Amino acid sequence: MPALTVRPFRRDDRDQLTDLVNAHVSAVVPGVSVSTNTVLSALERRPDEFITDPWVSERVTLVAEQRDHVIAAAHLLRYRSGPDVGESYREVGEIDWFLCHPAASFRQGTDEAADLLMGACLAQLARWNVRVRYAGGEVPAPGVYGLPHTWPHIRAAFERAGFRHVGDTEVILIARVPDLPPAEARPGITVQRTLGECGTRLTAYADGRALGFIEVDTSLARPERHARAAGLADIGNLHVDPGAYGLGLEHWLLAQAADWLRLCGADRLLAYEAASDQTAIAYLTSAGFRELTRTDRRWEHLPG
Repeated sequence: MPALTVRPFRRDDRDQLTDLVNAHVSAVVPGVSVSTNTVLSALERRPDEFITDPWVSERVTLVAEQRDHVIAAAHLLRYRSGPDVGESYREVGEIDWFLCHPAASFRQGTDEAADLLMGACLAQLARWNVRVRYAGGEVPAPGVYGLPHTWPHIRAAFERAGFRHVGDTEVILIARVPDLPPAEARPGITVQRTLGECGTRLTAYADGRALGFIEVDTSLARPERHARAAGLADIGNLHVDPGAYGLGLEHWLLAQAADWLRLCGADRLLAYEAASDQTAIAYLTSAGFRELTRTDRRWEHLPG
């Protein structure tokens, strides 16, 4: 077989890199893909990470190619050590995402492509002389973060290199908006729509007191992304005041959100819950959600 090589990303790799990203995205969230412009922009900065992104001092993108075909790629970040940087991020090196088409390993009967690229990533982190090494799969697509269980080939590459899962596991769920509870009037309870912290906020009120709220983000399909991401929204926040427990407000708020999403033209809704919160997961599944996958956040390199 022709030799594999690892080198820095070049702009003329952009279409092949986008194909690689979308192949991995499609295994996590149905019907979503990102544009080449989105991928290129994410190599320069991460606009969604407005707190942590300014702390990044260096970014490096590497690709593994064979016969001019990009079969694996990784994006690395180095965080500054200044006092304005969050303490847990100071002098951290991170593999922001690591992708490798499993067919590349299958053709050769080995995991050479993934391992060669991973070796180059670890060498770059060593040159940076960072305090700690983390890894994940934060590609620029909605609902894709951590290390999804639908990427077992990436998990295997991490584990072979000495990375171990040290963070939380989250469940990613999805519902068809038509399957969500219908909006119904409730005597004495009104809903007010405002701008929330994580999207449009719908708040339930009774006698002037806020009982709870839900926030839905309908801007996941930014203009630079493919139209295939259109129609997708997610739950940014869902909160019910402890004094209002037992009134069924969770379902009522979700129904109000569904009514708003129909007006927005959204047909699918994502939700994220800690795998340990079985009560929240049971509530969502009873309301029409289904589990897409689970994802393991924060992997740390623990050599030896």
